[in-house]
Amino acid sequence: MPVDIDIDDTSVTAYISGDVDHHSAGALREKIDRAVEMSYPEVLILDFGGVTFMDSSGIGLVMGRWKLMRDISGKVVIQNAPKYISKVMRMAGIEKLLSDQDKKEESLV
Repeated sequence: MPVDIDIDDTSVTAYISGDVDHHSAGALREKIDRAVEMSYPEVLILDFGGVTFMDSSGIGLVMGRWKLMRDISGKVVIQNAPKYISKVMRMAGIEKLLSDQDKKEESLV
């Protein structure tokens, strides 16, 4: 599963691309969790800009990373989510994790 990870002093950014489904979610989870556990960031940024498809496994991926970050007193921010993914996250009740820009774009739909 294509995911590029950038780590800096206070954040981990996971640039996710392709499909996020039950086939890819496990590998994504492992790679992102490994980066978080190595660096204990204040913020985990999940960048969905390259995602072409997402099913409910994507919601599970987000919620699991939210719990991981909560346990280390960090937070999760979702950025560059395509409109349909923003809608899915809103329907799942996790729109508070969307970046301010993504929230603004979603409200225009």
